[in-house]
Amino acid sequence: MTAVETRPLATGALALRPISLDELNAAAALQRRVDRKYALRREELGDVLAGLDRDARVLEIDGERRSRYESVYFDTPDLTSYLLAARGRRRRFKVRTRSYVDVGTSFLEVKTRAGRSVTVKERIAYDGADAAELTPEGAAYAASVFAEVGIDAPGRPLEPVLTTAYRRTTLLLADGASRATIDVDLAWIDHGDHEHFGRRLELPDLVIVETKSVGGAGELDRLLWANGHRPASISKFGTGLAALRPGLPHNKWSRVLRRHFDPGAIRPTDARTGVHDTTHAPTRRTR
Repeated sequence: MTAVETRPLATGALALRPISLDELNAAAALQRRVDRKYALRREELGDVLAGLDRDARVLEIDGERRSRYESVYFDTPDLTSYLLAARGRRRRFKVRTRSYVDVGTSFLEVKTRAGRSVTVKERIAYDGADAAELTPEGAAYAASVFAEVGIDAPGRPLEPVLTTAYRRTTLLLADGASRATIDVDLAWIDHGDHEHFGRRLELPDLVIVETKSVGGAGELDRLLWANGHRPASISKFGTGLAALRPGLPHNKWSRVLRRHFDPGAIRPTDARTGVHDTTHAPTRRTR
């Protein structure tokens, strides 16, 4: 059986039973998954979702099936983290705050990839008032994670370089173990100095789908493939910063950039406001 609702962006209105966050975490706990990302146009999503088994469930929190997320990414002034990713280095890191806007909670997250090319994410609770900055305590935590996994700490202090904002719907697929996230209303704002400061990019037509399946391809992967979509190399941090600063190395993401990131959508923004009127807007730094 398949889901009834097929509006292109109607993941919140799909005829699926809701699932709570606790139930979702319990259903998929302690599972090793294969992650795949896909970039779609907004109008293409409905055809994919139309094939979903009606036994799939959608995360619902306080009656809402789409939640606002916001992340602030930190890097060195010479973009060590970005360049390690853009050049495909096996040992790399990513540091960000993630804020769950609707429930008012924030975390500091450190993602590392060491010698075995396994990505590990560690995180701690973080004061939302500090989400746009890396506090001394936050910097110390990041340094401790680097030391633990054997990654050299960057030689220069980390500072905010990019804010991303989007709305996310989370699905638990019919097998009871595979998950998927659907991100829409994607936007970025550059914290860079000089000509980059405050530049904003909003892509209302872009949808990023990420599947997390146990073992091989899951139901949603097969639906995406059947509709002509293949896994894409896309990173909200890397691809977003490459789009805002086209002079950076970006071959890793060039296909997605050409197809989905319109340079004409980049525009200046008032430094007092951020993406989606976020409170984590950039503040101009002095050196």
